[in-house]
Amino acid sequence: MPQTLLFLLKWTLVGLAIAAVLMLVRPIQQGPTAAAAPAQQDSPATPASFTPREGEVRTSFADAVSRAGPAVVNIYTARVVASVPNAAFGNPLLRQNPAQVRRRVEGSLGSGVILDSDGHLVTNDHVIRGADQIRVQLADGRIATPTIVGTDPDTDLAVLRVDLENPPVMPMGRSNVLRAGDVVLAIGNPFGLSQTVTQGIVSATGRGRLGVTDFEDFIQTDAAINFGNSGGALINTEGELIGINTAVLAQTLGTDGISFAIPVNMVRGVMDQIIAHGRVRRGWLGVSSEELPRATAAALGIDPPVALRISSVDPQGPAARVGIRVDDLVTHLNGQPIVNAQEALNRVAAMSPGSELEIRGRRGNADFSVEATLEERPPRGSR
Repeated sequence: MPQTLLFLLKWTLVGLAIAAVLMLVRPIQQGPTAAAAPAQQDSPATPASFTPREGEVRTSFADAVSRAGPAVVNIYTARVVASVPNAAFGNPLLRQNPAQVRRRVEGSLGSGVILDSDGHLVTNDHVIRGADQIRVQLADGRIATPTIVGTDPDTDLAVLRVDLENPPVMPMGRSNVLRAGDVVLAIGNPFGLSQTVTQGIVSATGRGRLGVTDFEDFIQTDAAINFGNSGGALINTEGELIGINTAVLAQTLGTDGISFAIPVNMVRGVMDQIIAHGRVRRGWLGVSSEELPRATAAALGIDPPVALRISSVDPQGPAARVGIRVDDLVTHLNGQPIVNAQEALNRVAAMSPGSELEIRGRRGNADFSVEATLEERPPRGSR
């Protein structure tokens, strides 16, 4: 009997020891699980951390792209091109025979941006120039055949219109507040990939004298722009349009990251005029000019030392009617000093046809002042 009690006491002690060990081990095993529970309960608040607070660095531009992206469209164009078989090149008679001329269709890609609820969209003039067929595809998959409202080769802009119900509209920002270093995003249709987004910064504003268009005031950016991006959107981090992507510096020069966009302030003015008049009505003086070297202007006593030398005068233009001559030096327009040739051209073009323009300058050793009535700037091909 004592042995039986001893046996029970022994295993009772063993059981109590095991229970004690389990009580010590169990909280350690449950610890991480218990600690994870509050985090899971708080998880619905996590997305708020993706919205940058004041002073924080933005780590995603998805909201900006979601706001702007639906209004960026893909543009597909087709042109019928005549070609002559190689065998015909050696025979003038064959080259003159229409039966020997073959026709093929060339396709091209571009982008565009819908800017109002009526379906007006803006793209580059060079994207649609000479096209026999144009198709527009929206981000939501809808496809439409647009009508051409008007083009403006002087700025390389064109306005089209698609007849669609509830088209997405791009919110517009202001390009005059841009600063070098601002983050920008380019959205377009490079190589037919559609809705492709690239990121960069504003490298400079007010770029001109590139020879791309007659009126240049480009935003320079290092956002990647490729074939098919022309006419697409350059947006800010709020998803607002600030420019239309237009050109890149020639890759043959070994350049990288130098792209140009037409500022939205210019785009807005061109679109409004095309919708109202079918064209852009600009002031025209009827002269060509070149900048006088500052040292020469200073030696002539021109203050400030900036002047334009008139290099040619259209005999039928407003300048000829008031006696402007070749080699005249123009120093002021409407009382404001000349800055440079591009700025003077833009200033005159911004005035309405019929406006009076006061011109002051130097002819030989004498000052002169005349007042010309501006006319509408003729189309590029007729100048």
